[in-house]
Amino acid sequence: MKSAFAGRTDKGLVRAINQDAYYIDPQGRFFIVADGMGGHAAGQEASRIAKETICAYLEERLVKMETPEVLLKEAFRSANRAIIEDQTVHPENADMGTTAVAALLYQPEDSAPPELWCANLGDSRIYRFRDNHLEQVTEDDTWVAQAVKAGALQAEEARVHPWRHVLSQCLGREDMGEVEIFSLDLQPGDRILLCSDGLTEELSDEQIALELENHRDCETSVVRLVEAAKEEGGRDNITVISIAIAAVDADDSPTP
Repeated sequence: MKSAFAGRTDKGLVRAINQDAYYIDPQGRFFIVADGMGGHAAGQEASRIAKETICAYLEERLVKMETPEVLLKEAFRSANRAIIEDQTVHPENADMGTTAVAALLYQPEDSAPPELWCANLGDSRIYRFRDNHLEQVTEDDTWVAQAVKAGALQAEEARVHPWRHVLSQCLGREDMGEVEIFSLDLQPGDRILLCSDGLTEELSDEQIALELENHRDCETSVVRLVEAAKEEGGRDNITVISIAIAAVDADDSPTP
């Protein structure tokens, strides 16, 4: 299955530095967004380590035909260990951590429909845009998301709750729990969006869907989404990756 893709990151209008990081595999096999946290530049370091470690792990092992679930799970565990090791070497960064989302395009050898395998830890997100409908496919690892799921908060209340940034999971912790990993079916015309919470803090799902509907080109859509978030305040770093799924040609080889 062919795809087009583009990414963009911006420090926004308030933050002095950009603690987000993203990576797009040049062959379009996998995509990563990380949103770091920590004093001074520690968050920037955490997101960089996560991006580079996950990328290196996937690049090295994609050809070994490990299952996507195992690949993603071990890539995130490897990133967690790398951040903890850096904390040990640099005690001043002991509080650093990062969210991470990754998407892996996978074509089974048995000619089954292609799949998108997703991994998530924290409150960065993956969305699927199909038939002008936007669906959040990852679940936020936050206190407010758990409260909404338990029925203690309404979704509208969660968007403005003072604890909405409190994470229940992130990379860079000895007690890191299980990474959320799942697969999505893909259809020609689907759009996949990976983003940090700098986008979703400023734009509602309805606003994001409208931008994707109005801007079909990946490069144009990521530029427009970042600018729209800045127009709404740009209070955090903003990172967006857009992937457009096209029809597969008969002679296309499986990926990876």
